[in-house]
Amino acid sequence: MPRVELHIQDPNELKLVEGQWRHAIGLVPGEPNEGLVANLAGSPARLADYDDSSWETTDDIVAWRSRGLSFIWYRTSITLPESIKGRPVEGTRVLFETCIDDYGEIWIDGECDRAKGTVQGFNIPQRVEVSASAKPGDTHTIALLAINGPIAAPGGAVFVRYATLAFEWRAEGY
Repeated sequence: MPRVELHIQDPNELKLVEGQWRHAIGLVPGEPNEGLVANLAGSPARLADYDDSSWETTDDIVAWRSRGLSFIWYRTSITLPESIKGRPVEGTRVLFETCIDDYGEIWIDGECDRAKGTVQGFNIPQRVEVSASAKPGDTHTIALLAINGPIAAPGGAVFVRYATLAFEWRAEGY
């Protein structure tokens, strides 16, 4: 199956999909105690229409952001172009692939596909479908929740090892 990858942790490749990474500390950024409360029904930062315009922008999502018990959200909106590296995007399967240190969740357009393994711990590579049949001009929001672990005694820091958009073309006749 023909495949083209964009390494969207690279600002130059992220520009091809009109993206800009933003990040904010906290399970619920901007809330007291990083939004950590008992019986939380969920962080609104996962939702596609969440306003992250006040968050800090970054060209380097692989940088260590925080030590100790830390929750950090990374978000970007992408727009699918007409073509990628000379190949038409129309009808391609688009995948988002990442590895988050230590624990990570992937939310695409406000949804987390738990059956596909988009919630992972301790540096497990993750892959989730962004679109089964891409249409140029479509926009998608990618939200990543990164947590330093283990939660009871965290070490190191929070960071994203890599972030890739993969475009896959079906073989002729399939």
